[in-house]
Amino acid sequence: MREAYHEELGSISDSLVEMANLVGSAIGRATTALLDADLELAENVISADNKIDDLQRDLENRAIAILARQQPVATDLRTVVTSLRMSADLEHSGDLAEHIAKLARMRFPEKAVPRDLRRTILEMGQLAQRLMAQAAEVIITQDVEAALQLEKDDDRMDELHRMVFQHLMDKQWHHGVETAVDVTLVGRYYERFADHAVSVARRVIYLVTGEHPDETTTQQPPTL
Repeated sequence: MREAYHEELGSISDSLVEMANLVGSAIGRATTALLDADLELAENVISADNKIDDLQRDLENRAIAILARQQPVATDLRTVVTSLRMSADLEHSGDLAEHIAKLARMRFPEKAVPRDLRRTILEMGQLAQRLMAQAAEVIITQDVEAALQLEKDDDRMDELHRMVFQHLMDKQWHHGVETAVDVTLVGRYYERFADHAVSVARRVIYLVTGEHPDETTTQQPPTL
């Protein structure tokens, strides 16, 4: 009985990793669809979001069933509750990738991102995908140091987001209001996607230590 219970908990973790891998792939494909005006790829990302939603609902149902049947306490309770919150982060991440794909579809056959911003948006997309891959790895390994590093790596996304706004505010901007709105939304989508990856990592820290990340970092001994 106890072995089956721990298998149930393990299956929830496996589902979280699967969701993280799916949304990481989705943001990568959505970026390609956006920059290349690839309508078929955009439609693929949009339709594939249903699987992410289904996984989230299934995980939620299994977690609630564990709470009802097993009434877990201590670490096991923290595992179930934290997993529910991580699944919500991952589902929202999938929605953000879908939003980017929908923007690519809406502007087809034109490209939503002007040439002078393509490099920045490409880096944002690649970084978003990499951060989510790191989040998936952190779920598997429960490595607190790797989780803390992910949050530091997110600083680059914040820099890129600021660069997008600086470009929009430049007097040399000549792409019009519609494109400015598109680029503003895209920048925000990537920034929020990265925030969700960080949130997953922070939740793993709480799962492992029972402390919130700020408490974990402040209690570390100083480096000599």
